[in-house]
Formats: sequence, structure tokens, C-alpha cells
Amino acid sequence: MTFRTAVMGAGSWGTTFTKLLHDAGGDVVLWGRRPEVVEAVNERHENPDYLPGVTLPEGVRATLDPAEALKGADFVALAVPAQTLRANLGAWVPHLPPDAVLVSLMKGVEMGTARRMSEVIREVADVPEERVGVFCGPNLAREIASGEPGAAVAACVDEAVARRLQAATMTPYFRVYTSTDVVGCELGGAVKNIVALCVGMSVGLGFGASTQALLITRGLAEIARLGAALGADEHTFAGLAGMGDLVGTCISPLSRNRTFGENLGRGMTLEEVIAVTKQTAEGVKSSEAVLELARKHNVEMPITEAVTAVLHHGMPIKEAAVSLISRSPKPERYGV
Repeated sequence: MTFRTAVMGAGSWGTTFTKLLHDAGGDVVLWGRRPEVVEAVNERHENPDYLPGVTLPEGVRATLDPAEALKGADFVALAVPAQTLRANLGAWVPHLPPDAVLVSLMKGVEMGTARRMSEVIREVADVPEERVGVFCGPNLAREIASGEPGAAVAACVDEAVARRLQAATMTPYFRVYTSTDVVGCELGGAVKNIVALCVGMSVGLGFGASTQALLITRGLAEIARLGAALGADEHTFAGLAGMGDLVGTCISPLSRNRTFGENLGRGMTLEEVIAVTKQTAEGVKSSEAVLELARKHNVEMPITEAVTAVLHHGMPIKEAAVSLISRSPKPERYGV
């Protein structure tokens, strides 16, 4: 069966996901807001602003018209920055096909509401949870767009819908697994960005692999604690959407969040780093929302607290590092 998908958002991951769907044999249309990007995809088969040097298949087409992109879609993949989802989706609702599955490719938590992306989708589009999916994993856009072996998780509370999304995205170079744990998959994707910011800061300060491993491991513990409080399956965090995505984002120089943190650790001001960062580092804005969510559920998340203090409350990075390493002794596993 051939699925038709509208990918809403022509950034690096939206463009990569479009290529993935095409390579899986699907009919896919990419929506972009910038005429020069849409023209480049259609005429030169590339997205030079976000994936320079990556050739897109000739069958990949883009449009500036959301109604055209959404017409007849079986899946609507949402690939806009997390904090813009509510406004964008609200504008697209009149054009959504009545039975389309809305798939979040975003990894963030909404500021002001502390809602996960699937919750925002359900609220704005007024659809049941069975029509909302999540696609996540250790997927660095440039590597996947280049055809390097990769994998992800297609999640939906309706397992049959997850299997349909799996079928729409499997290629010879990309494996997709299914899950019904939407909460766990979303939390893994959102919180790992914050941990990657902290890992990047440690690298910028000159710390080595031992410190990075410490932060990655304790970051995973934070994700698992929050997940347990929100009803996620703890096994999710040992998989692609948890540990896999966390490790990939924390260790790769291609990671926007790690790079953002690294620049801060080297002494750049927040304003300077924002100025040189061409793409959205979701963890920067989501950190406050994740911390709000944690406090609402009485979950201790010291790494998230430290990153939020540095980014939004002016705490010096070295002071944040001291606050983390000097915390009171605890068992390794607590709060779950």
C-alpha cells in the first residue's frame, strides 16, 4: 500500500523525513514557508540552507501552499519548531483530511503550558489520541539524509496506527520499530536536548569523556524519573527513543544542542551563541517548560535545573558545575 504524506516544515529534519518517505515508496509533499527553499527543492533537488550537498530524489516535491500539501494525506508529519506548533497547526486545521494521522517529529515541551507536542496536537486539531503519532530516535538529519544506517520508533497508542507509520517509513537503510508508549518517546526526545546542552557546556569547559559519560547517564536517570511520574514505560528509556536518542545527541558534533552548549562553555555569551546558531536548538526554550513539568510532578531534575539557571537566570557555567558535583550523597537509583 502506498501512503501519501504531507511533511509540514522544510528544515533539516523535515527535509530528511521527506526523503525517507520517498525512499520507502511513498507519495510525499513537503511544505515550506520560504519561497527560495521550495524553489531549490523543486528545481535543484536540494535544500542548500539546511542540507547543503545532499541531493534529493527527483520525485520529492515542495509547495508553499499548505492546502495543496495536505490534500488527501494519510499522514501529516509536523516538523516545525516546537514553540511554533500551536500557531502553525491552528492555521492548517481547516485543510486537514478528516482521517489523517498527525505525526509529531518535534522534540520539545511547550512553554507556558508544559504540554508535550502530542497534547498540543490533540488540543488544537481536536483529534483523539488514536490519530496522533510520534516518530523519534537517534536521527541526526545529515547522516540519515546521506543514507547512513539508522533506526527510529513509530509510536501511537493504537498499535495498528504505529504499524502503518512503520510501513510508511521503512527503507533498506532505515529500520523502524513500533511502540504504544507515546509519553515515554516524547519525554526522551525532549529532555535529551537539555542534557546535550549540559554535555556541550562540559566539553567547552575542557572536560573529557568521563564527565560526558557522567552527564549522559545521570541525564537518562532524570528522563526516567520524569517518565515514571507521567506514566511512561521505563523500558522505553533503554531503547532508541531514550538512550539511543540521548547518546546520539550528546556525542555528535552535528547536534545543535550539544554545539550550542559547547559554545557557551567556551565563553560565548547567550546572545552571541544565538546569533551564530542557524537552526533551532529546542532544548534552550524547552528547558523551562520541562522544569515546570518536573516541579508540577515533584520530580527532581538537577541537570535540567542547572541548564535552566545558566540559560535563563544568568548563573555562571562554572557555578552550575559546582552545584551539580557537590549535591548530597544518594543511592544511584532513587525517585522512581
